[in-house]
Amino acid sequence: MHKVEICGVDTSGLPRLSAKENEELMKRLKAGDRQARDTFIIGNMRLVLSLVKRFRIKNLGADDVFQAGCVGLIKAIDGFDVGVGVKFSTYAVPMIVGEIKRYLRDGNSLRVSRSIRDMAYRVLKTREEIEGRDEEATIEKIAEAMHVAEREVVYALDAISDPISIYEPVYNKAGDTLLLMDQLCDEKNTDEIWTEHVALGEAMEKLGEREKKILYLRYYQGKTQTEISEEVGISQAQVSRLEKNALQSIRLNIS
Repeated sequence: MHKVEICGVDTSGLPRLSAKENEELMKRLKAGDRQARDTFIIGNMRLVLSLVKRFRIKNLGADDVFQAGCVGLIKAIDGFDVGVGVKFSTYAVPMIVGEIKRYLRDGNSLRVSRSIRDMAYRVLKTREEIEGRDEEATIEKIAEAMHVAEREVVYALDAISDPISIYEPVYNKAGDTLLLMDQLCDEKNTDEIWTEHVALGEAMEKLGEREKKILYLRYYQGKTQTEISEEVGISQAQVSRLEKNALQSIRLNIS
Protein backbone atom coordinates (compact mmCIF):
# COMPACT_ATOMS: atom_id res chain seq x y z
CA MET A 1 0.00 0.00 0.00
CA HIS A 2 2.89 2.36 0.69
CA LYS A 3 4.88 1.50 -2.43
CA VAL A 4 6.27 4.61 -4.13
CA GLU A 5 8.14 4.11 -7.38
CA ILE A 6 10.58 6.74 -8.56
CA CYS A 7 12.96 6.36 -11.49
CA GLY A 8 11.78 2.75 -11.70
CA VAL A 9 12.95 2.10 -8.14
CA ASP A 10 10.54 0.77 -5.51
CA THR A 11 11.53 3.07 -2.66
CA SER A 12 9.75 0.91 -0.10
CA GLY A 13 12.21 -1.88 -0.90
CA LEU A 14 15.39 0.15 -0.57
CA PRO A 15 17.78 -1.48 1.91
CA ARG A 16 18.79 0.13 5.18
CA LEU A 17 22.50 0.00 5.98
CA SER A 18 23.90 0.24 9.47
CA ALA A 19 26.73 2.62 10.27
CA LYS A 20 29.13 -0.32 10.40
CA GLU A 21 27.97 -1.65 7.02
CA ASN A 22 28.37 1.81 5.49
CA GLU A 23 31.89 2.06 6.88
CA GLU A 24 32.92 -1.37 5.57
CA LEU A 25 31.42 -0.76 2.13
CA MET A 26 33.10 2.64 1.89
CA LYS A 27 36.52 1.09 2.58
CA ARG A 28 35.92 -1.60 -0.04
CA LEU A 29 34.67 0.80 -2.73
CA LYS A 30 37.62 3.12 -2.13
CA ALA A 31 39.82 0.09 -2.75
CA GLY A 32 38.16 -0.34 -6.15
CA ASP A 33 35.40 -2.88 -5.36
CA ARG A 34 32.68 -2.13 -7.94
CA GLN A 35 30.09 -4.32 -6.29
CA ALA A 36 30.62 -2.58 -2.96
CA ARG A 37 30.19 0.77 -4.73
CA ASP A 38 26.85 -0.27 -6.26
CA THR A 39 25.63 -1.64 -2.93
CA PHE A 40 26.68 1.55 -1.14
CA ILE A 41 24.86 3.76 -3.67
CA ILE A 42 21.62 1.77 -3.43
CA GLY A 43 21.93 1.60 0.34
CA ASN A 44 22.13 5.40 0.59
CA MET A 45 19.29 6.24 -1.79
CA ARG A 46 17.01 6.66 1.23
CA LEU A 47 19.16 9.64 2.19
CA VAL A 48 18.55 11.16 -1.26
CA LEU A 49 14.82 10.45 -0.99
CA SER A 50 14.57 12.17 2.39
CA LEU A 51 16.23 15.30 0.97
CA VAL A 52 14.08 15.34 -2.17
CA LYS A 53 10.99 15.64 0.03
CA ARG A 54 12.19 19.06 1.18
CA PHE A 55 11.67 20.47 -2.28
CA ARG A 56 7.93 20.47 -2.71
CA ILE A 57 7.72 22.54 -5.87
CA LYS A 58 4.78 22.22 -8.26
CA ASN A 59 5.10 20.76 -11.75
CA LEU A 60 8.61 19.41 -11.24
CA GLY A 61 9.20 15.78 -12.12
CA ALA A 62 10.07 13.85 -8.98
CA ASP A 63 12.12 11.46 -11.11
CA ASP A 64 14.34 14.29 -12.39
CA VAL A 65 14.84 15.79 -8.93
CA PHE A 66 15.66 12.35 -7.51
CA GLN A 67 18.18 11.73 -10.30
CA ALA A 68 19.85 15.08 -9.55
CA GLY A 69 20.08 14.02 -5.91
CA CYS A 70 21.66 10.70 -6.93
CA VAL A 71 24.26 12.62 -8.96
CA GLY A 72 25.07 14.55 -5.79
CA LEU A 73 25.31 11.25 -3.87
CA ILE A 74 27.78 9.83 -6.37
CA LYS A 75 29.87 13.01 -6.29
CA ALA A 76 29.91 12.79 -2.49
CA ILE A 77 31.08 9.16 -2.67
CA ASP A 78 33.88 10.07 -5.06
CA GLY A 79 35.01 13.05 -2.99
CA PHE A 80 34.69 11.53 0.49
CA ASP A 81 37.90 11.00 2.43
CA VAL A 82 37.63 8.13 4.91
CA GLY A 83 40.53 9.57 6.87
CA VAL A 84 38.75 12.80 7.78
CA GLY A 85 36.84 11.19 10.61
CA VAL A 86 33.31 12.45 9.85
CA LYS A 87 30.17 10.47 9.00
CA PHE A 88 29.51 10.06 5.30
CA SER A 89 25.98 11.47 5.63
CA THR A 90 27.38 14.66 7.19
CA TYR A 91 29.55 15.15 4.12
CA ALA A 92 26.97 13.95 1.59
CA VAL A 93 23.92 16.02 2.57
CA PRO A 94 25.29 19.42 1.38
CA MET A 95 26.51 17.78 -1.84
CA ILE A 96 23.11 16.22 -2.58
CA VAL A 97 21.17 19.37 -1.69
CA GLY A 98 23.55 21.47 -3.79
CA GLU A 99 23.05 19.26 -6.83
CA ILE A 100 19.25 19.40 -6.45
CA LYS A 101 19.35 23.19 -6.12
CA ARG A 102 21.55 23.42 -9.21
CA TYR A 103 19.07 21.33 -11.19
CA LEU A 104 16.12 23.42 -10.03
CA ARG A 105 17.95 26.66 -10.81
CA ASP A 106 19.27 25.67 -14.24
CA GLY A 107 16.21 23.69 -15.31
CA ASN A 108 13.65 26.42 -14.63
CA SER A 109 12.06 28.07 -17.66
CA LEU A 110 12.44 31.47 -15.96
CA ARG A 111 15.79 32.76 -14.78
CA VAL A 112 15.67 33.72 -11.12
CA SER A 113 18.66 35.06 -9.23
CA ARG A 114 20.47 32.65 -6.95
CA SER A 115 19.90 34.82 -3.87
CA ILE A 116 16.12 34.72 -4.39
CA ARG A 117 16.18 30.96 -4.93
CA ASP A 118 18.23 30.47 -1.79
CA MET A 119 15.67 32.55 0.09
CA ALA A 120 12.89 30.38 -1.37
CA TYR A 121 14.57 27.16 -0.23
CA ARG A 122 14.96 28.61 3.28
CA VAL A 123 11.26 29.47 3.22
CA LEU A 124 10.39 25.90 2.22
CA LYS A 125 12.62 24.50 4.97
CA THR A 126 11.06 26.83 7.56
CA ARG A 127 7.57 25.89 6.40
CA GLU A 128 8.45 22.22 6.78
CA GLU A 129 9.71 22.82 10.34
CA ILE A 130 6.55 24.71 11.32
CA GLU A 131 4.29 22.04 9.84
CA GLY A 132 6.37 19.41 11.64
CA ARG A 133 5.13 20.97 14.89
CA ASP A 134 1.52 20.46 13.70
CA GLU A 135 1.09 24.21 13.21
CA GLU A 136 -0.31 26.05 10.23
CA ALA A 137 2.60 27.48 8.25
CA THR A 138 1.19 30.92 7.44
CA ILE A 139 3.20 33.59 5.66
CA GLU A 140 3.24 35.58 8.90
CA LYS A 141 4.68 32.68 10.92
CA ILE A 142 7.31 31.86 8.30
CA ALA A 143 8.43 35.50 8.10
CA GLU A 144 8.59 35.75 11.88
CA ALA A 145 10.65 32.56 12.17
CA MET A 146 13.07 33.77 9.48
CA HIS A 147 13.18 37.37 10.81
CA VAL A 148 12.29 38.79 7.40
CA ALA A 149 9.42 40.84 6.00
CA GLU A 150 6.30 38.98 4.86
CA ARG A 151 6.63 40.47 1.38
CA GLU A 152 10.05 38.80 1.02
CA VAL A 153 8.52 35.39 1.77
CA VAL A 154 5.73 35.95 -0.75
CA TYR A 155 8.17 37.22 -3.38
CA ALA A 156 10.51 34.25 -2.93
CA LEU A 157 7.70 31.70 -3.24
CA ASP A 158 6.28 33.46 -6.31
CA ALA A 159 9.72 33.44 -7.92
CA ILE A 160 10.01 29.64 -7.86
CA SER A 161 6.43 28.97 -8.94
CA ASP A 162 6.36 27.57 -12.45
CA PRO A 163 4.42 29.58 -15.06
CA ILE A 164 1.36 27.93 -16.58
CA SER A 165 -0.15 28.27 -20.03
CA ILE A 166 -3.18 30.51 -20.54
CA TYR A 167 -4.61 27.50 -22.37
CA GLU A 168 -4.47 25.42 -19.17
CA PRO A 169 -7.94 23.90 -18.50
CA VAL A 170 -9.32 25.05 -15.15
CA TYR A 171 -12.73 23.37 -15.53
CA ASN A 172 -13.99 20.51 -17.63
CA LYS A 173 -17.47 19.02 -17.40
CA ALA A 174 -19.57 17.24 -20.03
CA GLY A 175 -17.17 18.28 -22.78
CA ASP A 176 -17.31 21.98 -21.86
CA THR A 177 -13.77 23.12 -21.12
CA LEU A 178 -13.01 26.42 -19.45
CA LEU A 179 -9.47 27.68 -20.05
CA LEU A 180 -7.46 30.03 -17.88
CA MET A 181 -7.54 32.65 -20.64
CA ASP A 182 -11.35 32.64 -20.43
CA GLN A 183 -11.06 34.06 -16.91
CA LEU A 184 -8.59 36.80 -17.79
CA CYS A 185 -9.77 40.33 -18.37
CA ASP A 186 -8.16 42.54 -21.03
CA GLU A 187 -8.53 46.02 -19.58
CA LYS A 188 -6.95 47.58 -22.66
CA ASN A 189 -9.45 46.15 -25.15
CA THR A 190 -12.88 46.28 -23.53
CA ASP A 191 -16.03 46.82 -25.57
CA GLU A 192 -16.25 50.38 -24.24
CA ILE A 193 -12.69 51.26 -25.27
CA TRP A 194 -13.16 49.62 -28.68
CA THR A 195 -16.29 51.73 -29.22
CA GLU A 196 -14.40 54.84 -28.19
CA HIS A 197 -11.67 54.05 -30.72
CA VAL A 198 -14.25 53.73 -33.48
CA ALA A 199 -15.87 57.01 -32.45
CA LEU A 200 -12.47 58.71 -32.28
CA GLY A 201 -11.63 57.52 -35.79
CA GLU A 202 -14.92 58.87 -37.14
CA ALA A 203 -14.35 62.19 -35.36
CA MET A 204 -10.84 62.48 -36.81
CA GLU A 205 -12.22 62.01 -40.32
CA LYS A 206 -14.31 65.16 -39.91
CA LEU A 207 -11.21 67.30 -39.34
CA GLY A 208 -9.37 69.18 -42.05
CA GLU A 209 -6.08 67.85 -43.42
CA ARG A 210 -4.02 70.46 -41.56
CA GLU A 211 -5.69 69.69 -38.23
CA LYS A 212 -5.15 65.95 -38.78
CA LYS A 213 -1.48 66.52 -39.50
CA ILE A 214 -1.03 68.71 -36.43
CA LEU A 215 -2.61 66.10 -34.14
CA TYR A 216 -0.57 63.32 -35.78
CA LEU A 217 2.71 65.20 -35.31
CA ARG A 218 1.77 66.26 -31.77
CA TYR A 219 0.39 63.03 -30.31
CA TYR A 220 1.79 60.24 -32.48
CA GLN A 221 5.29 61.58 -33.12
CA GLY A 222 5.54 63.58 -29.89
CA LYS A 223 6.73 66.83 -31.49
CA THR A 224 6.51 70.21 -29.81
CA GLN A 225 4.31 73.02 -31.13
CA THR A 226 7.44 74.89 -32.17
CA GLU A 227 8.67 71.91 -34.23
CA ILE A 228 5.22 71.53 -35.80
CA SER A 229 5.04 75.22 -36.71
CA GLU A 230 8.34 74.96 -38.59
CA GLU A 231 7.20 71.81 -40.43
CA VAL A 232 3.71 73.05 -41.30
CA GLY A 233 4.81 76.62 -42.06
CA ILE A 234 2.61 78.54 -39.63
CA SER A 235 3.22 80.28 -36.30
CA GLN A 236 3.25 78.44 -32.99
CA ALA A 237 0.19 80.46 -31.90
CA GLN A 238 -1.71 79.18 -34.93
CA VAL A 239 -0.63 75.61 -34.18
CA SER A 240 -1.84 75.98 -30.60
CA ARG A 241 -5.23 77.40 -31.72
CA LEU A 242 -5.76 74.72 -34.39
CA GLU A 243 -4.82 71.98 -31.95
CA LYS A 244 -7.29 73.21 -29.33
CA ASN A 245 -10.07 73.59 -31.91
CA ALA A 246 -9.39 70.09 -33.29
CA LEU A 247 -9.51 68.52 -29.82
CA GLN A 248 -12.69 70.40 -28.99
CA SER A 249 -14.27 69.21 -32.22
CA ILE A 250 -13.34 65.60 -31.45
CA ARG A 251 -14.82 65.85 -27.92
CA LEU A 252 -18.10 67.15 -29.29
CA ASN A 253 -18.31 64.42 -31.95
CA ILE A 254 -17.66 61.49 -29.58
CA SER A 255 -19.73 62.77 -26.63
